[in-house]
Amino acid sequence: MINVKLNNGVEMPILGLGIYKITDKKELYNAVKWAVESGYRKFDTAQFYDNEKELGEAIKNSALKREEVFITTKIWNTNQGYKKATESFEESLKKLNMDYVDLLLIHWPGQKKERYLETWKALENIYKNKKARAIGVSNFEIKHLNDIFENSSVPPAVNQIERHPNLNQYELIEFCKNKNMFVEAWSPLGRGKFIENETLKEIAKKYNKTASQIILRWNIENKIVVIPKSVKKERIEENINIFDFKLDGEDIKKIDSMNNNERTGFNPLEFDF
Repeated sequence: MINVKLNNGVEMPILGLGIYKITDKKELYNAVKWAVESGYRKFDTAQFYDNEKELGEAIKNSALKREEVFITTKIWNTNQGYKKATESFEESLKKLNMDYVDLLLIHWPGQKKERYLETWKALENIYKNKKARAIGVSNFEIKHLNDIFENSSVPPAVNQIERHPNLNQYELIEFCKNKNMFVEAWSPLGRGKFIENETLKEIAKKYNKTASQIILRWNIENKIVVIPKSVKKERIEENINIFDFKLDGEDIKKIDSMNNNERTGFNPLEFDF
């Protein structure tokens, strides 16, 4: 597994398992078990996913020590603000049955600047108290990020955003890179919509890979961290089997050209709560 080094020196695996809304205990346990056996060491949860407790138990039941895994969770929208964010994070730690997380993110910015800045102050305090090894944001656009940078003592290390061939987000990615932040792609496979895409299937044939593997590799060659979700053993194994080939420049251009700014989730510039 390849690691990337965050702006505070913490190392994070470039690929992990997303567990969005997997609430069935056995399903999650098996997904984590197969992921660990396949070489995954990064797991991405959130307060909103309602499975922090189950993830904590699955990690505890694995053969791995706490320091061998990289755990991300996120502050949900209804828990924003300094006090609520702080209290809800303590709840997250209890559910995970852990003393710290490796990465803590604000899940969405919303449209109230004062609210996400207050939440960021809570994250800074959590970080300074060593209960999160790194802090960052999710779904933040350039204007939100500028607010954070102008009002923070700890710069965000990561911005987790929707990114896939129909939404390549290069302008935002370039901004983040210039600010020494890593971009992490949620829904990198577009919730399965690209599996039968003819362009990707054609590229995949050339490398003897699948369309999903091509998309994940396209992200990694752009130094984008990926967290594909799956509960199927063969898919979990397939998604990590992407470190034995490289895409050539022409194929990267073909995938780039698929961009049409089509989202599967909310537009952060419009979504509020």
